[in-house]
Amino acid sequence: MSNNVTIDANGFFGEYGGQYVPEQLLPILNELSATFEKYKDDPDFIQEFQYYLTKYSGRPTPLYLCSNLTEELGGAKIYLKREDLNHLGAHKVNNTIGQILLAKRMGKKKIIAETGAGQHGVATAATAALMGMKCTVYMGEVDVERQKLNVFRMRMMGAEVVAAKSGQKTLKEAVDEALAAWVQEADDTFYLLGSAVGPHPYPIMVRTFQSVIGKEAKEQCLEDEGRLPDFCIACVGGGSNAIGLFSDFVDDKEVKLVGVEPSGRSLKDGDHAATLCLGEPGIMHGFNSYMLKDNNGDPAPVYSISAGLDYPSVGPEHSHLKDLGRAEYVHASDKEATDAFFKLSQTEGIIPALESSHALAYAMKLAPTLDKEKIIVVNLSGRGDKDVGQIEEMISRGELKLP
Repeated sequence: MSNNVTIDANGFFGEYGGQYVPEQLLPILNELSATFEKYKDDPDFIQEFQYYLTKYSGRPTPLYLCSNLTEELGGAKIYLKREDLNHLGAHKVNNTIGQILLAKRMGKKKIIAETGAGQHGVATAATAALMGMKCTVYMGEVDVERQKLNVFRMRMMGAEVVAAKSGQKTLKEAVDEALAAWVQEADDTFYLLGSAVGPHPYPIMVRTFQSVIGKEAKEQCLEDEGRLPDFCIACVGGGSNAIGLFSDFVDDKEVKLVGVEPSGRSLKDGDHAATLCLGEPGIMHGFNSYMLKDNNGDPAPVYSISAGLDYPSVGPEHSHLKDLGRAEYVHASDKEATDAFFKLSQTEGIIPALESSHALAYAMKLAPTLDKEKIIVVNLSGRGDKDVGQIEEMISRGELKLP
């Protein structure tokens, strides 16, 4: 990695990260960490990783200038890093390929994963099928209902989908149940975590495998514009697509890094998942990071229209970037996200994921305030096919109107 945000030997970015896990998981995590350190710079591993990124997923993904949207807004140029054009429709496959190649080298036979919007679950199911491994995906019961298409895609590829029925029945509970299952089955099972969260070494592993986004975006912007962008913008739930984009620009101080969280229905407790904007440090799911807490200091109820963003914590590297002042974190509401969802669809013929629509919403607000020579790169982390049914139902209930 080229950026100077380093992780110490105990898995901390500054004060964030670590391994706050049951004693029996420590040797398993340490074995995983040693495996990652052994192979991350190994030429054969890198060659195999690049082979699947190129031949299986279809990388590199293009950097696309939204000419129509840019002209309509009348300000900075808006480019999209088209992660929606990856095989399976999101950035998630970059990470699942990398982790499953480590699982193969560790001799694991079964894969466990959690998923929110279902894109990580789909990518995990696909790469497990590719490598001939059994796969179980934990998904909140609420998310199973609102992401039926992705649930069916996972099952088509041979994965078992287990609905998490505790608590709010969303992403946090899916992680809770996946971790609990892993503790019982760790000898022959690999936990393929989908975001830049969790105990060490997951945050650094996920950043490494997603850093291809930022590397490509930098090269492409230099080729198209002859210079670096002024802004790199990405949505943040756990934060993997954002850390992937930011990773290659951290040292380029002239590039502003902006993460966009969901402010949902309002900024009242339980109506949003704006962790970095409104949270405070706390320990959850084996790591220390910014976290939304209730009155007892436990993880607070959260909400977002997008199933991939409703998580009450965030990747520890994002917390460190916030405290350093290197990245800025803002929020966008459900309405702003759905407005952006329709605007991109109708100006460019590109249907964005609701997650990515939060980043786009902020870019659409920012662009008109900037000079026309300024450049904004938005990470379009996924395509919106998975969300069309949810949007259609909201329109039929009168909660939304088709513009």
